[in-house]
Amino acid sequence: MTQRPIALSIAGSDSSAGAGVQADLKTFSALGVYGATAITAITAQNTVGVRAVHMVPAPLVAAQIDAVFEDFDVVAVKIGMLGAPEIALAVATNLGARRAFVVYDPVLASSSGGMLARAGLMETAKARLLQHVDCLTPNLNEAGAFLNVAPAQDEDEMRAQGAALLKLGARAVLMKGGHLDGDAVDWLITPEGAQRFAAPRIESVHLHGTGCTLSSAIAAYVTLGEPLNEAVRLAKIFVRDAIEAGRDGRLGQGAGPLIQMPLRQG
Repeated sequence: MTQRPIALSIAGSDSSAGAGVQADLKTFSALGVYGATAITAITAQNTVGVRAVHMVPAPLVAAQIDAVFEDFDVVAVKIGMLGAPEIALAVATNLGARRAFVVYDPVLASSSGGMLARAGLMETAKARLLQHVDCLTPNLNEAGAFLNVAPAQDEDEMRAQGAALLKLGARAVLMKGGHLDGDAVDWLITPEGAQRFAAPRIESVHLHGTGCTLSSAIAAYVTLGEPLNEAVRLAKIFVRDAIEAGRDGRLGQGAGPLIQMPLRQG
């Protein structure tokens, strides 16, 4: 009997199930990957905004990761919301002893603007976590925060900031350009060079959790044996198809979840 491929989501819980571990698990399942979790925070939120956040104690986060790795053959790890510097340190220390492909989506705020990170998180992530990250997936605001500069305003700045993030320790950086005008353009920056991924922008869709879904889809495709650049290409198609599938069935009064997840493409 062939074992189902396994990925681990280390992220916060979203009570509206549009982002966080809920989005990750839906993505893993849709792509044929078994998903395990380590919860870093519990949020009370809906499609309109975040009402409350409770951080899980760092030792309990580490214990969850230990429990999963001791029992499962985890191929890839997706990291989302860490929330606090002590949690980032616990995750970095734990993953330093593991053999798994690590995708880190550095969540700092919700789509509605609610802050999801305490002071000191960025500094700890830069100093201790990035050296264990195989692919960092920041949006333009997150990339600027890591580098303490203004967000990139064009593709040239995206590539330059991606190269600067490589120097902080990540082995690859996917700069997500969704906040720029025009087509949705991302740049994958590696020590070997840069690769552009572009797709037509889908207008008039109010969603949250697209970043979580993209990063977890990348982790899932890596788990399934795809090289990183192909995992990125397939993950972008997956997110685009999910947006298209749900654009006419909006849930909630605000930025709703991706309500339909396409099955794994052949």
